[in-house]
Amino acid sequence: MLKLKRVAIDTYGANVAFIARTCRIYRPEEYQAFNKIKVAHNGRTLLASLMVVDDLSIVGDDELGLSEQAFERLGMPEGEMTTIALAEQPRSIDHIRKKILGHTLEPFQLEEIVSDIAAHRCSEMEIAAFLVACAGFMTTAEMLALTKAMAKVGNKLSWRAPVVVDKHCIGGIPGNRTSMIVVPIVAAHGLPIPKSSSRAITSPAGTADTMEVLARVDLSMHEMQQVVDECGGCLVWGGHVNLSPADDVMISVERPLSIDTREQMVASIMSKKMAAGSTHLVIDIPIGPTAKVKSHGDAMRLRKLFEYVGQETGLHVDVLTTDGSQPIGRGIGPVLEARDVMAVLENKADAPADLREKSLQLAGALLENDPALKGGSGYARAHQLLESGEALKAMNRIIDAQGRRTDIPCTGELTHDIVASRSGKVVGIDCFRIARLARLAGAPMDCGAGIDLFKKVGDTVEAGEPLYRIHACFESDFGFAKKFADEGDGYTLGDGA
Repeated sequence: MLKLKRVAIDTYGANVAFIARTCRIYRPEEYQAFNKIKVAHNGRTLLASLMVVDDLSIVGDDELGLSEQAFERLGMPEGEMTTIALAEQPRSIDHIRKKILGHTLEPFQLEEIVSDIAAHRCSEMEIAAFLVACAGFMTTAEMLALTKAMAKVGNKLSWRAPVVVDKHCIGGIPGNRTSMIVVPIVAAHGLPIPKSSSRAITSPAGTADTMEVLARVDLSMHEMQQVVDECGGCLVWGGHVNLSPADDVMISVERPLSIDTREQMVASIMSKKMAAGSTHLVIDIPIGPTAKVKSHGDAMRLRKLFEYVGQETGLHVDVLTTDGSQPIGRGIGPVLEARDVMAVLENKADAPADLREKSLQLAGALLENDPALKGGSGYARAHQLLESGEALKAMNRIIDAQGRRTDIPCTGELTHDIVASRSGKVVGIDCFRIARLARLAGAPMDCGAGIDLFKKVGDTVEAGEPLYRIHACFESDFGFAKKFADEGDGYTLGDGA
């Protein structure tokens, strides 16, 4: 048997085991030809990829090392004695192979695939093969079965209220931090809205990253339920609540491959909302030339898929199409976006009007699901709750319940203004390029990094006038961002006023 050792290496979610080349008990050469080994201790097992180590300071010749994530999942203390064996290939690999060959999978086959993905029994290569095969061909029946399978694995929330609402934006629009305004408006009205949100993967900020500027977001499932019971809503990081965990694994593989098909997107979103116990959902689909959804035709096809899954699962879905032609608000990056959110909630005169209006539209659509509210009055009610300060009070209750942050971070001190090369009128802003620029500046890893927009579509600008300001916290990021902006500022200027 080998002594268990925690190896302080972050393997980004993958289970990795380390064994010395000079191991006294096992011959590493016998295992290297196989994808995975099985680590066993007192009935607990873990599948992990094996790496052979020549430095005995990492693992000794009588030790088995586990990466940070693998060690946590096995759940045993260091020094415990453990064994390893060749891992049997999961049955779901046969189903993945069938999908690669173009077959339509049955619900039980998709359930086995999802279960193995969630339990980290599949390698990234096997998951990627499954996702690429699904991107090439997937029926609506398979999409529905995949959604149900993903919702089935992991934690599930349940609520006493007959109507539990939620919202989701398809994404791709920088600064689109409407959830942090919608949630307190809806909570102030009295409809429960347990909002679990993601951290950024390829964007400059997720809702969880921005909310973390103001309050703690890594709540447990029990803590999340307490906050919703007390405040009517919450804004937490979904990754800590373990809702539809297979989705998180698949997303981590999809992003580098830029796989984002309609069917997989719908399965991802709907499985999360089903696991969260939502009964009514508003989907925001921004449409724009540099958004994820580029045309009304694409939006219509996506809407029909959401409505189909909602109808088959009992989740009421309302799909709204919105303007995705440019960033929403002024700030892009956690601190700057939190500033905009609070300006709207505090009814400040200089609060971004587009962020305010879009948030009211979405909140109004959710409030229409209240049986006690007169039909068509949702927007007016949302407006009243924001104007009266009730939404701000609700937000402060949520912040306090989740754990208010006392050391509010500041914007990055390294700044550089990008100016207009000529006079004219702003006729277009490249959302993708602006988002990438904010990430190069350091967002969201550095929550004070990002972009502060001074000009939006329709504004006139003089030559040499600032279009936006880059904020960074480190010189290296600052240099990358400035170079990228010099290559193309992301703005299209037309002639005349």
